[in-house]
Amino acid sequence: MAGKKKSPVRSSKKRNEEQESAERIAFFEKQVYDLQQMLEISRSFSSTIELSPLIESILYVAMAQLRVTGAGMFVPEEFGGDFFTFSNNNYMEVSMDPDTEYKIPVESELVEFFSSQPNVYTVPELQELLPGCGDIAVISQLSPSLVVPLIIKNRINGILILGKRIFTDSDSDGYTDYERQEIQTISSLASIAIHNASLFEQSTTDAMTKLKMKSYFYTILEDRMDSAFSQNLPLSVIMFDIDFFKKFNDTYGHACGDYVLKTVAGIIKENVRSGDIASRYGGEEFTVMLVNAKKEDALIVAERIRKRIDETQFCYENQNMHVTISGGISEFSVEENPVRSAKNLVDQADQALYMSKRNGRNQVTVLNASAVQA
Repeated sequence: MAGKKKSPVRSSKKRNEEQESAERIAFFEKQVYDLQQMLEISRSFSSTIELSPLIESILYVAMAQLRVTGAGMFVPEEFGGDFFTFSNNNYMEVSMDPDTEYKIPVESELVEFFSSQPNVYTVPELQELLPGCGDIAVISQLSPSLVVPLIIKNRINGILILGKRIFTDSDSDGYTDYERQEIQTISSLASIAIHNASLFEQSTTDAMTKLKMKSYFYTILEDRMDSAFSQNLPLSVIMFDIDFFKKFNDTYGHACGDYVLKTVAGIIKENVRSGDIASRYGGEEFTVMLVNAKKEDALIVAERIRKRIDETQFCYENQNMHVTISGGISEFSVEENPVRSAKNLVDQADQALYMSKRNGRNQVTVLNASAVQA
């Protein structure tokens, strides 16, 4: 007796059910994988509380996860500042106009809109939602494929800009709803990490000069000295002191003294590398740590700062003032000066600074190994 033939309709229905089941399994597997990725991203963002490396990490993650050719971020100029400025730590493949200031006011219509309607947007979507908003043009010049506000507690702490998409198999440069949700999750994690890093930045930064505090300087110096010792690398410390600082306070008032401090601090900060640390040591004294730098390298940096300050026209309330600084340099060296205490190394720079003061001021002295006092 011949067997029953399967119904073509039933076979087709079963194949459809099997296909739907396979698709559901694949979708759930992708969700599990994406959740694992988000956990790793969260760990990555939590691994540093220094703002600059954190921003780099966020940009790399955004590029990798969303498959874009570049990324950049508008970040607050400083705590309580008036603008979001396009960070130097960006990887946008665009030609930035050197004459254009890529800034967005904190009080702008665009920032207010982001705060009230957190989402991710393309530039055309923003132009449609906020017709006539001039700040969109600033973002538009960077040719982003997506604009992602970073929001925490209804406050913007950054604006992430994603570059051109690397096309998928569908050759589509748009974003699916799922991808938009994914970048929103990343932006939430990034916002929390930036908020925490900003709190740390504020707690370790001198409010007036915007340089690091003495305690933070010593902590990092100890760490860098350990690395220099293990790798047999040089490391130098410069100590500066503003000459006759008291006369500015006594002659023009403490507000003038504050102006001099802030201006000198700004010049020092502009003339050191991003990996180095400049701090306000106390009063009118400043310290600079130069990693992987011999005393000859430190002397070049210190002289550049000293000369720049000497040549700067300080003007406070129509009063022109001549400001100079003195400096002292010490070098950590495994062979010549293997001090194991950060305080000893700074004390050596202070000893060299005293020599500069004693010999007439407005000069920099290098403490030679033979002159190091026990």
